[in-house]
Amino acid sequence: MTNVDPTVESKRALRAQVLAARASLGTDRRAEASAAIRSHLLRMPSLFTAGTVAAYVGFDTEIDTGPFIAAVLAQGKRLVLPRVVDGESRTRRHLVLHPVGDIERDTRPGRWGIREPDPALCAAVDPLDVDFVLLPGVAFDRRGGRLGYGAGFYDRLLGSMRPDCLRVAAAFSLQVVPQVPLEGHDQRVQRLVTEDGEIPLADPQGRIDTD
Repeated sequence: MTNVDPTVESKRALRAQVLAARASLGTDRRAEASAAIRSHLLRMPSLFTAGTVAAYVGFDTEIDTGPFIAAVLAQGKRLVLPRVVDGESRTRRHLVLHPVGDIERDTRPGRWGIREPDPALCAAVDPLDVDFVLLPGVAFDRRGGRLGYGAGFYDRLLGSMRPDCLRVAAAFSLQVVPQVPLEGHDQRVQRLVTEDGEIPLADPQGRIDTD
């Protein structure tokens, strides 16, 4: 009989529940909420001061990050986007960041049809160069807990970034849950933005971050 890790099972159940709820959002509601989230993100003081911004190309029922990416580029910042690189096994797949100046010119459809940088056109960037990272995810809680899609890509990427690189998650309000089950390797976020605005987060000991 195979022993089932209860945390892994809790993650799987929560992931299915939140993805189903997110999929139930209508097209108009998703577009409206995405626009509100983008507006809140673009007003963040930490974004104004960031020189290098890491973002992602939203897909399926995620928020539409295209206008945010366009705004970052219009502000003259260096935008970097992730590319999935295969390793010897599934767990060794990882993300490599590349600077992108034009989405249509510098990216191509990659794994799962998501646009990612073309390495022939964009040299890799050291994750230590990033000042502000916008993170995707399935579910989040008010202590910075983040539940991804299960591959661990962003947990590994965040582990290679500077401690002072601001970790910002953008999500629909329905993705905020009472508690995200976490394992030792899971990385937390420092800011959480929904269509309702930025949600104050407490640290793991329950202290509210007011910086």
